[in-house]
Amino acid sequence: MFLELAHTKKEFFQQSRKLALECYRVTKEFPSDEKFAMVQQIRRAALSVHLNIAEGCSRKSLAERKRFFEIARGSVIEVDTAIDIACELKYCELKSIENLGALIISCFKQLTGLINE
Repeated sequence: MFLELAHTKKEFFQQSRKLALECYRVTKEFPSDEKFAMVQQIRRAALSVHLNIAEGCSRKSLAERKRFFEIARGSVIEVDTAIDIACELKYCELKSIENLGALIISCFKQLTGLINE
């Protein structure tokens, strides 16, 4: 926010930010009894994507960068898996989370590309 670092302008960083924000928006609609369970887990994982990308971008070693990107990609998978369960439990409808789905796919693809560079 205050540091104007090069990675903050990159598409993959901006997409991960959107993913985190969208997860917060979507989970606002979940039942209140999930506040400290699924809601917290999805938000933590989504924020982890963004934070691990930021930390990875700060590393000089390519191997270290890729490791943080792998952790971020794992968190994308975690968000996707939790959202699947939430839909099955009728906490959200597929139609109402299409934007979130697109962000999950986009982040996964971009992180895979960064890992495979």
